[in-house]
Amino acid sequence: MKVANDWKDYEILDMANGEKLERWGDIFLVRPDPQIIWAEKSFKEKWKNVHGIYNRSKTGGGSWNFRKKVPESWKIKYKNLTFNIKPMGFKHTGLFPEQAVNWDWMINKIKNSKRSIKVLNLFAYTGGATVACLSAGASVCHVDSSKGMVSWSKENVNASGLKEKPVRYIVDDVEKFVNREIRRGNKYDAIIMDPPSYGRGTKGEVWRFEEDIADLVNLCTKVLSDKPLFFLINSYTTGISAKVLENILRLNIKNNGKFESGEIGLPMTDSKLVLPCGIYGRWEEANA
Repeated sequence: MKVANDWKDYEILDMANGEKLERWGDIFLVRPDPQIIWAEKSFKEKWKNVHGIYNRSKTGGGSWNFRKKVPESWKIKYKNLTFNIKPMGFKHTGLFPEQAVNWDWMINKIKNSKRSIKVLNLFAYTGGATVACLSAGASVCHVDSSKGMVSWSKENVNASGLKEKPVRYIVDDVEKFVNREIRRGNKYDAIIMDPPSYGRGTKGEVWRFEEDIADLVNLCTKVLSDKPLFFLINSYTTGISAKVLENILRLNIKNNGKFESGEIGLPMTDSKLVLPCGIYGRWEEANA
Protein backbone atom coordinates (compact mmCIF):
# COMPACT_ATOMS: atom_id res chain seq x y z
CA MET A 1 0.00 0.00 0.00
CA LYS A 2 1.15 3.52 -0.80
CA VAL A 3 0.46 5.83 2.15
CA ALA A 4 0.03 9.60 1.90
CA ASN A 5 2.18 10.54 4.88
CA ASP A 6 3.55 13.95 3.82
CA TRP A 7 0.54 16.06 4.81
CA LYS A 8 0.86 18.97 7.22
CA ASP A 9 -2.63 20.53 6.88
CA TYR A 10 -4.56 17.25 6.99
CA GLU A 11 -4.56 14.26 9.33
CA ILE A 12 -6.72 11.46 10.66
CA LEU A 13 -6.72 11.91 14.43
CA ASP A 14 -8.72 8.80 15.29
CA MET A 15 -11.14 6.30 13.79
CA ALA A 16 -13.71 3.91 15.23
CA ASN A 17 -17.35 2.81 14.89
CA GLY A 18 -17.49 3.50 11.17
CA GLU A 19 -16.23 7.08 11.54
CA LYS A 20 -12.98 8.99 11.10
CA LEU A 21 -12.01 12.14 12.98
CA GLU A 22 -10.09 14.42 10.62
CA ARG A 23 -8.29 17.74 10.84
CA TRP A 24 -8.58 19.92 7.75
CA GLY A 25 -6.36 22.86 8.60
CA ASP A 26 -7.98 24.28 11.73
CA ILE A 27 -11.32 22.55 11.19
CA PHE A 28 -12.15 19.18 12.79
CA LEU A 29 -14.71 16.98 11.01
CA VAL A 30 -16.18 13.53 11.63
CA ARG A 31 -17.18 11.58 8.53
CA PRO A 32 -18.37 7.99 7.97
CA ASP A 33 -16.13 5.38 6.38
CA PRO A 34 -17.21 1.78 5.68
CA GLN A 35 -13.67 0.42 6.16
CA ILE A 36 -13.67 1.34 9.86
CA ILE A 37 -15.37 -1.72 11.32
CA TRP A 38 -13.75 -1.72 14.78
CA ALA A 39 -15.39 -0.11 17.80
CA GLU A 40 -12.57 1.02 20.06
CA LYS A 41 -11.45 4.65 19.96
CA SER A 42 -7.73 5.22 20.52
CA PHE A 43 -7.96 8.88 21.61
CA LYS A 44 -11.38 9.60 23.15
CA GLU A 45 -10.43 13.13 24.22
CA LYS A 46 -9.79 14.21 20.64
CA TRP A 47 -13.43 13.64 19.67
CA LYS A 48 -14.59 16.46 21.95
CA ASN A 49 -13.13 19.22 19.77
CA VAL A 50 -15.29 18.69 16.69
CA HIS A 51 -16.70 21.37 14.38
CA GLY A 52 -18.96 19.18 12.27
CA ILE A 53 -20.30 15.62 12.06
CA TYR A 54 -21.77 14.06 8.94
CA ASN A 55 -24.71 11.83 9.88
CA ARG A 56 -25.96 9.28 7.41
CA SER A 57 -29.70 8.89 6.97
CA LYS A 58 -31.27 5.42 7.11
CA THR A 59 -33.23 6.35 3.99
CA GLY A 60 -30.10 7.34 2.06
CA GLY A 61 -27.86 10.39 1.93
CA GLY A 62 -27.34 12.36 5.11
CA SER A 63 -26.54 15.81 6.46
CA TRP A 64 -23.99 17.81 8.40
CA ASN A 65 -24.47 18.67 12.06
CA PHE A 66 -22.22 21.62 12.87
CA ARG A 67 -21.40 22.11 16.54
CA LYS A 68 -19.19 25.11 15.84
CA LYS A 69 -19.30 27.72 13.11
CA VAL A 70 -17.44 26.61 10.00
CA PRO A 71 -16.49 28.86 7.04
CA GLU A 72 -18.30 28.24 3.79
CA SER A 73 -14.88 27.33 2.41
CA TRP A 74 -11.27 27.39 3.61
CA LYS A 75 -7.85 26.57 2.18
CA ILE A 76 -5.35 23.84 2.99
CA LYS A 77 -1.95 23.20 1.43
CA TYR A 78 -0.09 20.11 0.31
CA LYS A 79 3.53 21.12 -0.28
CA ASN A 80 3.23 23.90 -2.90
CA LEU A 81 -0.38 23.05 -3.85
CA THR A 82 -3.42 24.84 -2.40
CA PHE A 83 -6.97 23.51 -2.27
CA ASN A 84 -10.35 24.98 -1.33
CA ILE A 85 -12.27 22.81 1.13
CA LYS A 86 -16.07 22.92 1.35
CA PRO A 87 -18.34 20.49 3.25
CA MET A 88 -20.72 19.06 0.65
CA GLY A 89 -24.15 17.46 0.87
CA PHE A 90 -22.86 13.91 0.46
CA LYS A 91 -20.14 13.88 3.17
CA HIS A 92 -17.36 15.01 0.81
CA THR A 93 -15.11 18.06 1.18
CA GLY A 94 -13.93 18.37 -2.43
CA LEU A 95 -10.59 16.67 -1.84
CA PHE A 96 -9.35 13.12 -1.38
CA PRO A 97 -6.11 13.50 0.64
CA GLU A 98 -4.93 9.96 -0.11
CA GLN A 99 -4.47 11.02 -3.75
CA ALA A 100 -1.35 12.91 -2.67
CA VAL A 101 0.64 9.73 -3.35
CA ASN A 102 -0.49 9.91 -6.98
CA TRP A 103 0.14 13.66 -7.21
CA ASP A 104 3.73 13.12 -6.07
CA TRP A 105 4.19 10.33 -8.61
CA MET A 106 2.80 12.42 -11.50
CA ILE A 107 4.86 15.45 -10.57
CA ASN A 108 8.02 13.34 -10.47
CA LYS A 109 7.30 11.73 -13.85
CA ILE A 110 6.54 15.06 -15.54
CA LYS A 111 9.53 16.91 -14.09
CA ASN A 112 11.93 14.10 -15.01
CA SER A 113 10.59 13.71 -18.55
CA LYS A 114 12.60 16.71 -19.80
CA ARG A 115 10.00 17.34 -22.54
CA SER A 116 6.66 19.06 -22.92
CA ILE A 117 3.88 16.88 -21.55
CA LYS A 118 0.18 17.11 -22.42
CA VAL A 119 -2.11 15.58 -19.79
CA LEU A 120 -5.73 14.49 -20.19
CA ASN A 121 -7.51 14.38 -16.82
CA LEU A 122 -10.87 12.57 -17.08
CA PHE A 123 -13.58 12.57 -14.38
CA ALA A 124 -11.34 15.31 -13.06
CA TYR A 125 -13.56 16.40 -10.15
CA THR A 126 -12.14 19.47 -8.32
CA GLY A 127 -8.77 19.18 -10.02
CA GLY A 128 -6.30 17.76 -7.51
CA ALA A 129 -4.41 15.99 -10.29
CA THR A 130 -4.83 18.98 -12.60
CA VAL A 131 -3.17 21.27 -10.05
CA ALA A 132 -0.37 18.75 -9.48
CA CYS A 133 0.40 18.33 -13.19
CA LEU A 134 0.28 22.07 -13.90
CA SER A 135 2.67 22.70 -11.02
CA ALA A 136 5.11 20.23 -12.59
CA GLY A 137 5.09 22.09 -15.91
CA ALA A 138 2.59 20.08 -17.96
CA SER A 139 -0.37 21.39 -19.94
CA VAL A 140 -3.69 19.87 -18.86
CA CYS A 141 -7.09 19.22 -20.40
CA HIS A 142 -9.49 18.93 -17.46
CA VAL A 143 -12.76 17.10 -18.23
CA ASP A 144 -15.76 16.57 -15.94
CA SER A 145 -19.51 16.42 -16.58
CA SER A 146 -20.29 18.65 -13.58
CA LYS A 147 -20.10 22.39 -14.21
CA GLY A 148 -19.83 23.01 -10.47
CA MET A 149 -16.84 20.71 -10.09
CA VAL A 150 -15.08 22.33 -13.05
CA SER A 151 -15.64 25.76 -11.48
CA TRP A 152 -14.19 24.44 -8.21
CA SER A 153 -11.14 23.15 -10.06
CA LYS A 154 -10.55 26.64 -11.44
CA GLU A 155 -10.60 27.94 -7.86
CA ASN A 156 -7.95 25.40 -6.88
CA VAL A 157 -5.75 26.21 -9.87
CA ASN A 158 -6.00 29.92 -9.07
CA ALA A 159 -5.37 29.36 -5.34
CA SER A 160 -2.18 27.47 -6.22
CA GLY A 161 -0.91 30.41 -8.28
CA LEU A 162 -1.23 28.49 -11.55
CA LYS A 163 -3.83 30.63 -13.31
CA GLU A 164 -1.52 31.46 -16.22
CA LYS A 165 -0.53 27.84 -16.84
CA PRO A 166 -1.85 26.04 -19.96
CA VAL A 167 -5.14 24.41 -18.93
CA ARG A 168 -8.43 23.71 -20.76
CA TYR A 169 -11.60 23.20 -18.74
CA ILE A 170 -14.22 21.02 -20.43
CA VAL A 171 -17.73 20.33 -19.10
CA ASP A 172 -18.76 17.23 -21.01
CA ASP A 173 -19.40 13.51 -20.95
CA VAL A 174 -15.98 11.85 -20.89
CA GLU A 175 -16.61 9.26 -23.60
CA LYS A 176 -18.12 11.78 -25.99
CA PHE A 177 -15.20 14.15 -25.45
CA VAL A 178 -12.59 11.45 -26.08
CA ASN A 179 -14.37 10.42 -29.28
CA ARG A 180 -14.24 14.03 -30.48
CA GLU A 181 -10.53 14.24 -29.67
CA ILE A 182 -9.95 11.09 -31.74
CA ARG A 183 -11.72 12.68 -34.71
CA ARG A 184 -9.71 15.88 -34.25
CA GLY A 185 -6.44 13.94 -34.09
CA ASN A 186 -5.50 15.39 -30.70
CA LYS A 187 -2.97 13.38 -28.69
CA TYR A 188 -1.88 13.31 -25.05
CA ASP A 189 1.29 12.10 -23.36
CA ALA A 190 -0.41 11.19 -20.10
CA ILE A 191 -3.94 10.14 -19.16
CA ILE A 192 -5.47 10.21 -15.68
CA MET A 193 -8.95 8.95 -14.87
CA ASP A 194 -10.90 8.67 -11.64
CA PRO A 195 -14.22 7.22 -12.79
CA PRO A 196 -17.18 6.90 -10.41
CA SER A 197 -18.85 3.59 -9.63
CA TYR A 198 -22.00 4.98 -11.17
CA GLY A 199 -22.72 8.30 -12.80
CA ARG A 200 -24.56 10.29 -15.44
CA GLY A 201 -23.13 12.51 -18.16
CA THR A 202 -24.21 16.00 -19.17
CA LYS A 203 -27.20 14.62 -21.15
CA GLY A 204 -28.11 11.72 -18.88
CA GLU A 205 -25.58 9.23 -20.23
CA VAL A 206 -25.29 6.35 -17.74
CA TRP A 207 -21.87 5.18 -16.54
CA ARG A 208 -21.35 1.88 -14.70
CA PHE A 209 -17.77 1.12 -13.73
CA GLU A 210 -17.82 -2.66 -14.17
CA GLU A 211 -19.51 -2.44 -17.57
CA ASP A 212 -17.72 0.55 -19.05
CA ILE A 213 -14.16 0.88 -17.72
CA ALA A 214 -12.47 -1.57 -20.12
CA ASP A 215 -14.04 0.03 -23.20
CA LEU A 216 -13.12 3.52 -21.99
CA VAL A 217 -9.47 2.58 -21.44
CA ASN A 218 -9.36 1.07 -24.92
CA LEU A 219 -10.89 4.25 -26.34
CA CYS A 220 -8.36 6.42 -24.52
CA THR A 221 -5.41 4.55 -25.99
CA LYS A 222 -6.41 6.10 -29.31
CA VAL A 223 -5.51 9.57 -28.00
CA LEU A 224 -2.14 8.54 -26.56
CA SER A 225 0.85 10.14 -28.24
CA ASP A 226 3.56 8.14 -29.98
CA LYS A 227 5.70 8.46 -26.86
CA PRO A 228 3.33 8.39 -23.88
CA LEU A 229 4.58 9.02 -20.35
CA PHE A 230 1.94 7.41 -18.12
CA PHE A 231 -1.64 6.17 -17.77
CA LEU A 232 -3.25 6.18 -14.31
CA ILE A 233 -6.63 4.80 -13.20
CA ASN A 234 -7.98 5.53 -9.72
CA SER A 235 -11.02 3.75 -8.32
CA TYR A 236 -13.17 3.68 -5.20
CA THR A 237 -15.57 1.08 -6.59
CA THR A 238 -16.39 -1.56 -3.98
CA GLY A 239 -15.42 -5.10 -4.89
CA ILE A 240 -12.94 -4.23 -7.64
CA SER A 241 -9.37 -5.42 -7.10
CA ALA A 242 -6.42 -3.21 -7.97
CA LYS A 243 -5.12 -6.07 -10.10
CA VAL A 244 -8.21 -5.75 -12.30
CA LEU A 245 -7.17 -2.19 -13.19
CA GLU A 246 -3.65 -3.38 -13.99
CA ASN A 247 -5.02 -6.22 -16.13
CA ILE A 248 -7.16 -3.78 -18.14
CA LEU A 249 -4.14 -1.57 -18.77
CA ARG A 250 -2.03 -4.58 -19.81
CA LEU A 251 -4.68 -5.65 -22.30
CA ASN A 252 -4.88 -2.21 -23.88
CA ILE A 253 -1.41 -0.64 -23.72
CA LYS A 254 1.10 -2.36 -25.97
CA ASN A 255 4.02 0.00 -25.33
CA ASN A 256 7.00 -1.22 -23.38
CA GLY A 257 6.99 0.03 -19.82
CA LYS A 258 6.11 -0.77 -16.26
CA PHE A 259 2.68 -1.84 -14.99
CA GLU A 260 1.74 -1.56 -11.33
CA SER A 261 -1.32 -1.66 -9.10
CA GLY A 262 -2.18 -1.48 -5.44
CA GLU A 263 -4.00 0.28 -2.64
CA ILE A 264 -3.60 3.83 -1.38
CA GLY A 265 -4.23 4.88 2.19
CA LEU A 266 -3.97 7.46 4.94
CA PRO A 267 -2.08 7.08 8.22
CA MET A 268 -3.60 7.79 11.60
CA THR A 269 -1.56 10.22 13.69
CA ASP A 270 0.28 8.75 16.71
CA SER A 271 -0.69 5.25 15.61
CA LYS A 272 0.38 2.37 13.39
CA LEU A 273 -3.11 2.17 11.90
CA VAL A 274 -3.60 2.97 8.21
CA LEU A 275 -6.98 3.54 6.55
CA PRO A 276 -7.35 1.91 3.11
CA CYS A 277 -8.90 4.51 0.82
CA GLY A 278 -8.90 3.27 -2.75
CA ILE A 279 -7.00 1.46 -5.48
CA TYR A 280 -4.91 2.38 -8.48
CA GLY A 281 -3.58 0.80 -11.63
CA ARG A 282 -0.90 2.51 -13.69
CA TRP A 283 1.43 2.16 -16.62
CA GLU A 284 4.55 4.26 -17.08
CA GLU A 285 7.03 4.73 -19.87
CA ALA A 286 10.06 2.45 -19.79
CA ASN A 287 12.97 4.19 -18.02
CA ALA A 288 10.68 7.09 -17.07
